Amino acid sequence: MFIASQKRKQNIAEYLLYMWQVEDIIRACHLDLDLIKTNIIDRYSLDDTQRRQLIEWYESMIDMMRRENVTEKGHIHLNQNTLGSLIDLHQALLKDSRFPHYTAEFYKTLPYIVEIRSKAGDEKPGEIETCFNALYGMLLLRLQGSDVSGETQEATTQIARFIGTLARYFKLDEENLLDKEAEKLAGKKNENHQDKNQS
Repeated sequence: MFIASQKRKQNIAEYLLYMWQVEDIIRACHLDLDLIKTNIIDRYSLDDTQRRQLIEWYESMIDMMRRENVTEKGHIHLNQNTLGSLIDLHQALLKDSRFPHYTAEFYKTLPYIVEIRSKAGDEKPGEIETCFNALYGMLLLRLQGSDVSGETQEATTQIARFIGTLARYFKLDEENLLDKEAEKLAGKKNENHQDKNQS
């Protein structure tokens, strides 16, 4: 809960990946609060208030997972809505000519997304969800200490760079600073254009 709250403020992409991990940890503990207390909560140095808050948070997560029928796979609405907000912003940025760097980063990433989606079977997730699936898959491989091929590493590095850009724009958008960022980018573009003309 404390880590989730911190990540939510700082980096929406890290927050979402963390929340997916929490869902999997709860599943690994068979949605059993006692197991979660023993394996997770008791490992933290917490005062009584913090401990109670963390127990209540895990309780509410378990409750949501049960009510929303994602006890074996899938994501709670809270996480789906976060992903949906990122998808909405992604589509808005692609349509906005003031953010050419974002569009360029997306098209650099697109071949990797297409390749990953081609292996996804019948139910192919959207582009942004595919990116998060790839990043989460890499996170799990690292946690397991598995070897990662050079190609996979290359793909994940580009996907991480692109999602990092989206996360940065998401934070700016939440702080109502996206238009200011667009003005800054336009200013840089004009400066570069003038420099070229002078040289």
